[in-house]
Amino acid sequence: MNRRSGACLRCCLVIFAVVSALCVSGPALYFKFNKGLKFKASSACPPCVCNCAPPQSLLQIAPDCGKDDPDLKEEMEKQFVDLLSEELKLQETVDEENYRHMNLTLGEARRLASQYQREAEKCNIATETCEGARERAVVLLTKEKKITLLWERRARQLGWEGE
Repeated sequence: MNRRSGACLRCCLVIFAVVSALCVSGPALYFKFNKGLKFKASSACPPCVCNCAPPQSLLQIAPDCGKDDPDLKEEMEKQFVDLLSEELKLQETVDEENYRHMNLTLGEARRLASQYQREAEKCNIATETCEGARERAVVLLTKEKKITLLWERRARQLGWEGE
């Protein structure tokens, strides 16, 4: 029974794979086959005739557009050189603002770096102080141990048996 169910499962998977492949590639094959038949039926297509009108400018489409707007009229009357010089002035203004912002940011970064440097120096000094105190404590502890051993040796010589 186990072999039979395995064979049935394989058969179902094969059928599912074939149906899936046909569903995915079927429309493309259909249109390609259909297109191929049309070209064989009529081998030459008629020449295209194009009587399109030439493209129209914005003034031809809407000649009165912005006629009553003084700002637009003033802009349209400006010469190309004037427009370029105005664009350059605007770009210069933007560049100056960016430069000012960069300088402020750089100054703030330098101030913070200086503050962090001072904090780091304080930490280094505190670490050196602690290290010096530790070294002195080690020296004092060593001396204290020597003195303790000396007294213990004397006490044993005088009869003390210790703990």
